[in-house]
Amino acid sequence: MSLKSYIITRIILALPMIFILLAVIFFILRIIPGDPVLAILGGKAPIEVIQQKRHELGLDKPVLIQFFDYIKGIMTGNLGTSTLTNRPVFEELKDRFPATLELTIFSFLIALIIGLFWGAESAWRKDEGLDIVARVYSLLLYAIPVFWFGLILQLVFASYLRWLPVGGRIPASAEFKIVTGLYVLDAILSKDWHGLIDVFRYLALPSITLGMVISSVFLRMVRNNTVLMLSKDFVKAARARGLRKKIVLYGHAVRNAFVPIFTIMGMEFAILLAGAILTETTFSWPGIGSYLVMKIRYRDFPAIQGTIVFFALFIVIISIIIDIVNALVDPRVRY
Repeated sequence: MSLKSYIITRIILALPMIFILLAVIFFILRIIPGDPVLAILGGKAPIEVIQQKRHELGLDKPVLIQFFDYIKGIMTGNLGTSTLTNRPVFEELKDRFPATLELTIFSFLIALIIGLFWGAESAWRKDEGLDIVARVYSLLLYAIPVFWFGLILQLVFASYLRWLPVGGRIPASAEFKIVTGLYVLDAILSKDWHGLIDVFRYLALPSITLGMVISSVFLRMVRNNTVLMLSKDFVKAARARGLRKKIVLYGHAVRNAFVPIFTIMGMEFAILLAGAILTETTFSWPGIGSYLVMKIRYRDFPAIQGTIVFFALFIVIISIIIDIVNALVDPRVRY
């Protein structure tokens, strides 16, 4: 199969998955108890006002009509209008996306550094002290709930030691110009180095929390795949020729083990973006995760559906990109 045919097939296969996800979320939101109109107006609103509001939101239509109207809006790029703020959902997501993206990038970098280098060194020293510590670390961090770990870090570094702020994204005294919404980049563009330090201080705890939890997955993947590669004949031959450890470990073993590792890392990045909800809530981080929690609390159907669609599309796009890169690196993937 050619690369072009593989990409087209991969995109076509992703479409039914997105449609099923949209249908499941849409109908689940209609089945669960509660009324979004009452959540907005309150239980003591006159019945005429409630009915008028339901008509404005289209909630008095049959459920199937609502569903097909929603699908039609998605196909035209309309994620709906928030019933709580009366703003387009896409605009609200656009305002909050940079915060989530920045948290995701730095969390991923922390996870990548810990997982890649510690995992590779652990594989090289299999069953030694470093390897045992790495396996215990990966099991503990994988089992610990991310919100609990975040609370512990808040308690130690914010409440007791007072080294870092408890939550939020930026101090009120920050003066650099917001251009991209990525505060690290904006502070650098503004050459506000004091502001940059403040941004890193606020970013430290949430990114460390999320990054260390995800690093447990990376560490196990890198270690296990590298151990397998170190047992291959071509790696043993490289060691027998007296090549340096870095060349054998990273140039031969890790490099050849990287196709499945890259796949997992790419998907974890996408899931990290969509799964930062608990971390953002714990640290009062103004991203899409905390936005979704707020909208669920008020049963804002369009906002909830729009956010989930956004996450789903992002994950699908990342997975397609990963498959394309894998197909380029290893042509066997296409067949």
